[in-house]
Amino acid sequence: MTTSPHGRDVVVPAEPTLIDFVDPATVGGLSIRTMTEGNSSSAPRYAHINYPELPSAPPLNRALRAQAQRQLQDFRKRTPGGVYPRPELNVGWQLAAASAQAIGVRLRTGEFLSASWGNSTQTLWYDPRKDKAVGSTGLLAGQDALRRLAVLVKERLKGRGEQIERNAVTAGEEQFDSMAFNRGGDLVVEFDDCQLGPCSLGRLAVAVPAEEAAPLLSDLGRRAQESVRGATGPGVRDDESGLPSYVSASPQDASASSPPAVSSRAGTVDCAEAKCVALTFDDGPGPFTGRLLSLLREAQARATFFTVGSSAAAQPELLRRMSSEGHLVGNHSWVHRDLSKQASSKIADSLGRTEDTIAAAIGQAPTLVRPPYGAVSGGLRDIARQHGFSLVTWDVDTGDEQGAKAADIANRAVREAHPGAIILMHDTYQETVDAVPDILKRLRGKGYSFVTVPELYGSAGMQAGRLYRSGSEPSRKQPLT
Repeated sequence: MTTSPHGRDVVVPAEPTLIDFVDPATVGGLSIRTMTEGNSSSAPRYAHINYPELPSAPPLNRALRAQAQRQLQDFRKRTPGGVYPRPELNVGWQLAAASAQAIGVRLRTGEFLSASWGNSTQTLWYDPRKDKAVGSTGLLAGQDALRRLAVLVKERLKGRGEQIERNAVTAGEEQFDSMAFNRGGDLVVEFDDCQLGPCSLGRLAVAVPAEEAAPLLSDLGRRAQESVRGATGPGVRDDESGLPSYVSASPQDASASSPPAVSSRAGTVDCAEAKCVALTFDDGPGPFTGRLLSLLREAQARATFFTVGSSAAAQPELLRRMSSEGHLVGNHSWVHRDLSKQASSKIADSLGRTEDTIAAAIGQAPTLVRPPYGAVSGGLRDIARQHGFSLVTWDVDTGDEQGAKAADIANRAVREAHPGAIILMHDTYQETVDAVPDILKRLRGKGYSFVTVPELYGSAGMQAGRLYRSGSEPSRKQPLT
């Protein structure tokens, strides 16, 4: 415990460079936008970008969207087709602050280009008083303050080892593009992998004590510092997957005490007799999920939602609605990284955290996992078998990635549907949700019933560690490995 200049006791993290992120579930009106590509087996690359949208900060929303578009376009230019393993871009986010004084969004980017991941961070800030979005150097009172900060950072890098290139620190915005505050008010400066030394160093950050940082701050910086100083809650554990520890605020191992997830209306349709299809929606919840649920409810149709854990943690009320309205909630990993590239420990952590987050929200533990991009490895199968997960991909791809039109999505779904089909869609796209009424009407006109994935397999059920692509009769007779 230390005492702040205002006489308050402040709990300072044991590691001062740990940033105390805000639990997004406590921020009213927050939704999540997604850009993705790569679900097709012929895709040249994988990309998944998430960023928050806050109704109180339109300039910040525009800045985040522009940044996401730049990153995706740049990644496309640098990654030609025909490369194996596929290059991958993954961008997640956390809230460094969220108050009437300041809002900070930290973007954490991972890139896989050849044999390993490289990580970088960028933190954008929103000034409510000026209704303006700025980069991290907007926390500082001009170029002189940035130069002084560079000197302080160099001093604090002394003793970190000869591998760190202290002289590479320059007073430029490109190096100081990710800054935030810990709950002690210290200014935390983060550097990208490989920026100041060998990539093997991993995360490199410096905490400038609050009293040294204070003279360097702009008005926004002072307000941001004050809004974070003394905040309660855990520090972040920032590992390769970017898994924020605020999820630990949920009941620990909630899945261990929860029954397996099932649809509350399971058993009302016999797919051995009826023509059944399973509509599945990936990557949510997002800004269009609520409307989609209303459309499904009006049509009395059920679906399976494979949710991304970090998005589920931000919007648990949408998961509760899915469950209460008869849908099934499945596991789509924590941040949508290709699990086939991950070590077993990372796979287990990603799926386990998502499982616990879903269980804490709905009181049921998901037993279905949809691997991001449909990519499966022996290691993933082993982890699924050990933890009781069945793996589910699809045999009908509607091609609804960003840019597809509602009519094309609907036409493809209806044209390729067949008894037992598992149909891939995404509730993160407005065009997809716009297509759903047409899909429901036309398929119902052909005599189809809409069920959750396990109902396709009837009394035979689904086994842990096995891969399911379709509930059609021919697929049931083939080995599902």
